[in-house]
Amino acid sequence: MDELTPQPEIPVTTTPAETLETATPPVIEPPKRGLRWVFVGQNGIRAGWAVLLFVLVLAATAFVVNLVVRFVIHPKLPARGAAMSPEIGLFSEGLQAFVVCVATAVMALIERRPVLSYGYQGTARAARFFFGLVWGFVAISVLVFTLWKAGLLGFDGVRLHGGLAWTYAAKWGLVFLLVGIFEESLLRGFLQFTLTRGIGFWWGALLLSFMFGFGHGSNPGESPVGLFAAGAIGVVFCLSLWYTGSLWWAVGFHAAWDWGESYFYGTSDSGMVAQGHLIGEHPLGKLLWSGGATGPEGSLFVVPLILVIALAMWLWWGRRVTSPFAGCGWRPAWSRKPVGIEVPVSHPTLGEAASS
Repeated sequence: MDELTPQPEIPVTTTPAETLETATPPVIEPPKRGLRWVFVGQNGIRAGWAVLLFVLVLAATAFVVNLVVRFVIHPKLPARGAAMSPEIGLFSEGLQAFVVCVATAVMALIERRPVLSYGYQGTARAARFFFGLVWGFVAISVLVFTLWKAGLLGFDGVRLHGGLAWTYAAKWGLVFLLVGIFEESLLRGFLQFTLTRGIGFWWGALLLSFMFGFGHGSNPGESPVGLFAAGAIGVVFCLSLWYTGSLWWAVGFHAAWDWGESYFYGTSDSGMVAQGHLIGEHPLGKLLWSGGATGPEGSLFVVPLILVIALAMWLWWGRRVTSPFAGCGWRPAWSRKPVGIEVPVSHPTLGEAASS
């Protein structure tokens, strides 16, 4: 067609100003919140309900185990305050560890997670456990040495020799390994991981550490300083979990501390005296400084020791690793964006730094 030929005009349509002013955005309806929303969130069963369910499973398992033990085995427990034998320790701590493992396994099945995901996965597990053992024994040795040099503790000589010493050493080592697994799994395993996604890591850590200290109140010979020390060392164990995402360091430290205190040095451990210990000793001086019947952890000298341990952990790990719980520290779930708290199976930073 020739360019000079007139072209038909295309009508231009316009939207009246009144129409633009009255236009409203589409209404977005809020998500429907039924009964399922009350119990289940984006990360599965809501934290509060999961904690309640864990406690119920734990109590039910303990009840069944207690019935079986009472009517089938008929154990003879030592009198309150009497020295505990390693055989009784293995029996009682083994049952308690079994009960916690069953409850954790049930919750792992419900939440569709690996049973080891609550603190026992990750890299360098053997190294963390080993260094926990080393530092646990070093820490209790420093405390006992301090009490001895201050004239607050006296040694009575070596009580066991030869093969008998090695036999008791192995038995008590297994007992306190079970103690570490039981107490760390109970208070810093499933419960700590679940409270982290609910109220935040450190609120959960403070709550469970308080319960850890309060739970020692039933021990014979326990003291207020000893109760505080138990709760404070619980926070230190939570600090290792914060940095490494693993319970292995805490299990090793816990086991070695108790083994050194009860068997190697022969002191009281939260008021408990071990039957068959390597060295004999007796406290001297005022209760607040010597620990008395509570043992070295009932001495005020344990407070600066715990602070030094926490400081050393911060200096070693704090500047080298990123916590797998970062973002869930002090902020509860309702004040933060949804984040996962699964501990990575392989984390180069944690594997290289946290394990050493």
